[in-house]
Parts: sequence; C-alpha cells; structure tokens
Amino acid sequence: MKIRKMTIDDYENVYALWASCKGMGLNNIDDTREGIEKFLNRNPDTFFVAEEDDKIVGVIMAGNDGRRGFIYHTSVHPEYRRRGIGTALVDETMKALKELGINKVAMVVFERNTDGNAFWEKQGFSERKDLVYRNKALTEIIRMDT
Repeated sequence: MKIRKMTIDDYENVYALWASCKGMGLNNIDDTREGIEKFLNRNPDTFFVAEEDDKIVGVIMAGNDGRRGFIYHTSVHPEYRRRGIGTALVDETMKALKELGINKVAMVVFERNTDGNAFWEKQGFSERKDLVYRNKALTEIIRMDT
C-alpha cells in the first residue's frame, strides 16, 4: 500500500470510493470536482489517498484554518478495511498537520455512523458533549447521502 498526496486528477476515483461507503454525507456543491479542487488548492499538503495495485482504496481530506486542523470525508473501500489503511492515512495527516504548526484536530462524524465513530475513538479522538454543532448554508445544498 502506498500513501500519496491527492491531485485533482484523482477526483473521479475518490468520488467513486466515497460513493462506495455507506453513510457518507456528500452534497452537490462542496463535493463536486470544482468544490474539491478549491479545497485541494487551499490544502495541498493534507489531502491524501491510499493506493493498492494502482487502485485508490482510501482517502482522507484534511485542512486547517491556521490554528486548528479539520478532517472530512475519510474513507476506506469496504473490501480493504481492517488492514491498517485508515490508521496509516490518519498518521500521515497528523504528521502533515503538525509540520504546519497545527496542534489540535477536529471533525464531525454522523451519529449513525457507528463504524466511523468506533474508528475515530480507536484513533484517540474523543467525543465532545459540551458543544452544539451549528450550520448555515449560503447556497441551497442537495445532500447525496450514500
């Protein structure tokens, strides 16, 4: 297995991977090629894919605001799980964020995503019960949950 930085040329394969993972929260604006390219241009050093036999089997999308890191859309293809791919992606991301001077990392995981929540717990991410997550769309977004 090889981990490398994602390029926009990987978009179709990455999107197909996301679509193969039950419970992904995709939408028609942020997760388009244009939306992902904008994120990738802003965060070129913290967006990784895992490849096995020239096939993208894992992805982690991370960025930062200069003081905190944020992780989005982490996925490993269902047929490749429990092989350490997710952990390797997280490790690479934590290393990259630390090199950028980021000291704390956060994410949002759907409550119904029991596998994802169990994975992040094993990675040392604790659940915050003292926060209320709030969101406001500036453009109409259509969710394309898988």
